[in-house]
Amino acid sequence: MKKLFQSEWISRLIDGFLPVFAAIAALLIGAGMLFFLKVNPIEAYKALWDGAFGSSNAFAETLVKATPLLLVGIGICISFRGDVINIGGEGQMIIGAILATWVGLTFTGLPGWLVITLSMLAGFLGGGIWGGIPGVLKAYYNVNEILSTVMMNAIAVQLMNFLLRGPMIDPSQAEIASKIPQTARLMEIFRLPRLAPTRLHLGAFIAVILAVLVYFLLWRTTLGYRIRAVGQNPNASRYAGIKVQRYVVIALLLSGAFSGLAGATQVFGVNYRMITDGSSSGFTGSAGFNGIVAALFGQLHPILTIPASVLFGALLVGANKMQRVVQVPSALVIALNGLVVVFVVSSEFWRRRRQRRRLASAKQEDDSPPRQDHERPPQVEAGA
Repeated sequence: MKKLFQSEWISRLIDGFLPVFAAIAALLIGAGMLFFLKVNPIEAYKALWDGAFGSSNAFAETLVKATPLLLVGIGICISFRGDVINIGGEGQMIIGAILATWVGLTFTGLPGWLVITLSMLAGFLGGGIWGGIPGVLKAYYNVNEILSTVMMNAIAVQLMNFLLRGPMIDPSQAEIASKIPQTARLMEIFRLPRLAPTRLHLGAFIAVILAVLVYFLLWRTTLGYRIRAVGQNPNASRYAGIKVQRYVVIALLLSGAFSGLAGATQVFGVNYRMITDGSSSGFTGSAGFNGIVAALFGQLHPILTIPASVLFGALLVGANKMQRVVQVPSALVIALNGLVVVFVVSSEFWRRRRQRRRLASAKQEDDSPPRQDHERPPQVEAGA
């Protein structure tokens, strides 16, 4: 029995480290690419490390990059646990940022703390609505949520371009021929507090607190239990009296809400205005997609998503310095990040395959006939 327990524990430990092994494998392949370009891989990765963790300011920049990844990632943990795939983080970030920015630019007479609070709530609400729409389509009309969330991304981008070039454009840009699609700058009292002299803002600490709260939501509340039950087996959940459609909508709604909050923190903590180059990544920095990978790296666990987000934030920040120091093409940096993403996502396939093997092995042991004893129990004679 003890040996069986140890074997199970080791197997689960290996499963937990599979994303780490995948990231290391991706970096090894990246080292081969660097060597092919006649660049010293050790020097390149040293520059990457220094760019991400080499100083307090570098580490702060890593955490700034990790903040939207973590917020999107904990939302992904909710939706994926409910067996609904949310690919709409980009659009949800945009809608959340639009509503939050509108609040910050409209209610200028209110106290700063109140406007910040209302803006964060507006971002949360905006992302929730944008995520809830595909949830309703999935739950009640059986529309594939992957397609609907991707299409909602495109709609959000076009809405952002329209607003930032029209109704919400910075008045200083309105009369210029080559207009920059951006809003006016937020008042200083409406900005999230920073840890001077770095750019690390309060949103990073809020994200960590929310990750802990989402853990309690998923594993310590009735709502979280029902979301996970629907994700595990919707038919059994329906038989048990759980309204499956309702919890599909809630899962996507909450997932979108956290992405919307990520967009709000980018405006109020980093940019202090909403600005784009016409694409979703021009504002989000692809955090809506990278947050999915961070969640998968963290085994769809909100607490484990915290270090996973820091890791991917480090890759994004450190890759910029690596490019400057060793003079590699920007395409190689993008390819390196892509390799890590592909390998980490692939590790989830292997983890699930190992889980299925363990379940099959356990079932086989349960179905095996009980061991027969060689000695028969002594018979008691009648009248003895």
